[in-house]
Amino acid sequence: MTKTAETTDADLDNGRDDAAMSKEQWDVIVIGGGVAGLSAALILARARRRVLILDAQSPRNRYAAHMHGVLGRDGYSPLDLVADGAREVRAVGGVILQTTARAARSVSGGFEVTTTDGIVVSGRHLIFATGARDLLPDIPGLAEQWGRGVVACPYCDGYENRDRTIGVLAASIAGLHKAHMLRSYSADIVVFTALAGDVPASDRELLEARGMRIETTPVKETVIDGSTLTGLVLENGTSIPIDVVFVEPPLIAQDELLQQLGAALSDSPFGPWTSVDAAGRTSVPGVWAVGNAANPTALVPIAAGSGATAALALNAELIGADIAASSVR
Repeated sequence: MTKTAETTDADLDNGRDDAAMSKEQWDVIVIGGGVAGLSAALILARARRRVLILDAQSPRNRYAAHMHGVLGRDGYSPLDLVADGAREVRAVGGVILQTTARAARSVSGGFEVTTTDGIVVSGRHLIFATGARDLLPDIPGLAEQWGRGVVACPYCDGYENRDRTIGVLAASIAGLHKAHMLRSYSADIVVFTALAGDVPASDRELLEARGMRIETTPVKETVIDGSTLTGLVLENGTSIPIDVVFVEPPLIAQDELLQQLGAALSDSPFGPWTSVDAAGRTSVPGVWAVGNAANPTALVPIAAGSGATAALALNAELIGADIAASSVR
C-alpha cells in the first residue's frame, strides 16, 4: 500500500493527525474492526490498497473468554484473535483508527464518513462490518453472566457444557428448537417457556418425549454463587439448579449507516437484514457488507470468510477501474 507523507502509521495510529487523515482518498474504508472487517482489510492491504479501518472495539463476542469451532484457534480468546488480526493488518500498511462512525453519505468519487469525534474521511468504497448486538431478557443477573453462565450458541458453547444441567430460556415457539439442538450435549435439560407464551401440546409432548423438563412459570432472577451461575429462581419462589443458561435473545442489526445510504433489506429469521449478493455487495454501488452485518447467523469462521470473499471481489473492481483509467489516457 502506498502512503503519502501525510499518512504514516505513526501519524494516523499513534499521533492521530486528523487533518492528514481527512486529506487521504482511501481506496476502502472498513467500518468495524472485528474478524470480518479485519479479514477484508488484510487481503486489501496486502493488495497494496489504501485501507482505513474505523473500529469502535466492541465486537459482539467480546464478553466470551473463549471461542469454539474455529479451526486452529478452538478455545482461543476472541479479543486476542482480533488483536492478532489488527497487528497483521498494520504490518502490511493498513491503518486502524479507534473511533465510531456516526454518518455516511455518497459524494463525488465515492463516500464520506464522519466519526463521533468529528473526523471526516473519504473513500472510493465502503465495507460495513458493523455486526449486530444481542438484546437479553430483562431478568436480573443475565447480563452480568453474559458470555459465561449465560450463552446463546449451541455450536459455540454446547460441547463445553456437555453432561451438565442446561437451562434453555426460550423466547418463542420456534426457539424451542434450540432445546432440541442441545439435547445431544446433555440428558439434563430444563426448558423455560414463559417468554414464549402458550406452547402447543405437540411441541410440549416432543420435548418431554426426548427427556426434557418444562417450566412454564416466569423466571424472576438468576442465582449466583460468587461469580458462578448456579440456578434460576421462578416468580413463585422455586429455585431450579442450572449450570448454564442458553438464551434466545433478539438480534439487532447495527445497520444505521447502511440505512442512511439506502441499502435494501430482505427478510431473515431475525427480521429485516441488509441484502447482499454472494460477494457481499449491497444494493448501493460501492458499498459492501460482511460478517453479521450481512448474515445474522455467521459464526467466526463464516464471518472471516465473508470478509475475504468481499475483499477479493472488491479488489477485482478496483483493478477494473485502474485498467479503465489507463485506457482513457
